[in-house]
Amino acid sequence: MKCPFCDYEETKVIDSRPTEDNTSIRRRRECLRCQKRFTTYEKVEDIPVFVIKKDGNRESFDKRKILNGILKACEKRPVSILQMESVADEIEKQIYNTMQQEVPSSLIGELVMKKLKELDDVAYVRFASVYRQFKDINTFMEELQKILKEK
Repeated sequence: MKCPFCDYEETKVIDSRPTEDNTSIRRRRECLRCQKRFTTYEKVEDIPVFVIKKDGNRESFDKRKILNGILKACEKRPVSILQMESVADEIEKQIYNTMQQEVPSSLIGELVMKKLKELDDVAYVRFASVYRQFKDINTFMEELQKILKEK
């Protein structure tokens, strides 16, 4: 680690501790030449994940988009914000755990539907009706029949 004051390349670590949010390590260092102290942060390098949309375009993964979809589906339902955020966090973890840099939007949609189905049937049907783009009442009823059979 190069000293920011004198550019000397040898330093020693005086203290190491995790940051408050436990996402990185804070290290106090001292330059072996000028004895000045400075702080560095060590953080896991995130692999950027891109979402491949239906039209083939790519955009950066954004958990807020998942959360917004969940919020709309759960509107006026007995589902807490904490539960919704938890679902979005779980989906984000699943996506990053695939270790793929490109993920189809269809995979994300299916993960959201699976989690909503476990959380609230009405929210699931709301989300599915938009995501699956039901063309008519018959396809909508078919989805409702699947839910009723599972109960």
